Amino acid sequence: MKTVLPPRPASPFPTGPFRSGPADWPRPPSALQASRLDQPPEGARVTVAGLVILRQRPGTAKGVIFLTLEDETGVVNVIVWRALYERFRRAVIAGRMLRVTGRLQREAAVTHVIAEEVEDISEMLDSLLDVTDRQENAAPLSRPGESD
Repeated sequence: MKTVLPPRPASPFPTGPFRSGPADWPRPPSALQASRLDQPPEGARVTVAGLVILRQRPGTAKGVIFLTLEDETGVVNVIVWRALYERFRRAVIAGRMLRVTGRLQREAAVTHVIAEEVEDISEMLDSLLDVTDRQENAAPLSRPGESD
């Protein structure tokens, strides 16, 4: 039995060389890749998404939480202020994968996203496992002209 893979969906991200105009990076709710955080101007509203690889809540930071998210292209530093943390507490503490919308801030050579919204999208990780399980149980793929 031959398994036919569905076509890949079109990407929501623009392709090709980038200009310096305001429409050159994905706008929320599309997530901007970590490697492209240098493209939007300071203060731009962006959405990023990734696996939570670090949570820090230093005692000297007056309730500020620092998150580090990782996507397939790099890492994103996220700052969650105390008031926002209270609104999105469950996602910030328990989320394995987050989508964060906020404003870009650059200081020296470091870029941060100052969070305005935090969404736990960890269930997407579970759907990846489902796809893997289905692929492991699927019939092997064969090339045209090959016989079983």
